[in-house]
Amino acid sequence: MEHPRIERDPAVMVGKPVIRGTRVTVELILREVAAGLSFAEIADAYPRVSLEDVQAALTYAADYMAHEGLVSA
Repeated sequence: MEHPRIERDPAVMVGKPVIRGTRVTVELILREVAAGLSFAEIADAYPRVSLEDVQAALTYAADYMAHEGLVSA
């Protein structure tokens, strides 16, 4: 499954999945959502992250879990 807004690069955040062109990890987005922040609050807190990026991070995480880590960025 393709995730054009998410990338993995060993030179960026030790290869963790991040929002393309940023150092904002999918993990961070998930933790912010779990803490109760809205998508808009997350986008406001990280100016290079859009509402669509937040949604893409959640979709990536769901696909990752559904496919036991076999998802490509």
